[in-house]
Amino acid sequence: MKKILVLCTGNSCRSQMAEGYLRHFAEERWDVYSAGVETHGVNPMAIEIMREDGIDISHHTSNNIDEYRNIAFDFVITVCDHAKEQCPFFPSRAKRFHYNFPDPAKASGTEEEIQQQFRSVRDQIKDFCQKFIAEER
Repeated sequence: MKKILVLCTGNSCRSQMAEGYLRHFAEERWDVYSAGVETHGVNPMAIEIMREDGIDISHHTSNNIDEYRNIAFDFVITVCDHAKEQCPFFPSRAKRFHYNFPDPAKASGTEEEIQQQFRSVRDQIKDFCQKFIAEER
């Protein structure tokens, strides 16, 4: 079974959404993990916005990258520039991928405007994850 690690700064929004979609599109044929170079807890708005699209990430936990040092990953995906720059070296054969998604946790405005920014990032991540699974099968 292939193993994927999704990395972000705080493992609260983007990496959590990506983990949810990768699990969904891989249909449990791959092991998917997410972590951060820090841990900030799973963002409640990310849970809400993912639920709107039928993906439940409410059971996810915010994990630090150090927890996964002994796992031989096939793929490491960084979803923000900070994580890419701060990602420690993994002595593995993992293929690395990077996409810098906007941080929805930094959204500002009215509640509806913030939700819309979360939805926009969610949809970008969904598209990326669907293509990733299709291309890497």
